[in-house]
Amino acid sequence: MSKEVWFIRHGESVSNANLPTTHPAASELTEKGQREAEYVSQAFTRKPALIVVSPYIRARQTAVPTINRFNPVNVTEWPIHEFSYLHPERYKGTTGQERWPEAKAYWERMDPLEKEGDAGESFAELLERVLAMEEQLRQQQAPFIAIFSHGLFLRAFLWMTLTGIREATNRAMERYLFFSRGISMPNGSILKTRFEADGRILFSPFDTAHLPEKLGLVDE
Repeated sequence: MSKEVWFIRHGESVSNANLPTTHPAASELTEKGQREAEYVSQAFTRKPALIVVSPYIRARQTAVPTINRFNPVNVTEWPIHEFSYLHPERYKGTTGQERWPEAKAYWERMDPLEKEGDAGESFAELLERVLAMEEQLRQQQAPFIAIFSHGLFLRAFLWMTLTGIREATNRAMERYLFFSRGISMPNGSILKTRFEADGRILFSPFDTAHLPEKLGLVDE
């Protein structure tokens, strides 16, 4: 049975706005991000049979207006959180700009098995989580599913689907980096897909039509 799946990137977070944060899982939505979450909820023309949320707070907060709009609705949590490759301690009181030297050094090393500082997530672990999500989706019977997740994670899913790459090698990691930097997935955007019964996954372009601030229709 085919199913429709909407992959939704969370609204603007504190870390997206380059403000100090405390932990990769604890970056909350800004006021703008809260508005984007409301816009996302209004993009639905029918009730999803299942809403899947990341354990990270910014994705959970983005899902709240949609959950409230369609309450009661089935909601579950999957490990579809952001690719947090730096040690969590690096986030304490720092901005993204301040973390950039460590992030740049991580990508320059191009080691798919590295767990930065023995606590960051490896690239290989990211790919394993993407494959696990894909398998969970194929097992679901719900005809319409909304997934609230994150930019690097969702780009990894899109990249793996388009390229067929499944093995975490140095070359694969390099290709993913170039892909993720070249693909724009704005906060609050929606990647609408269909999982066909024959195994194909069909994509539409990233949808931002529901975000008036992206179109310049709402003042900051």
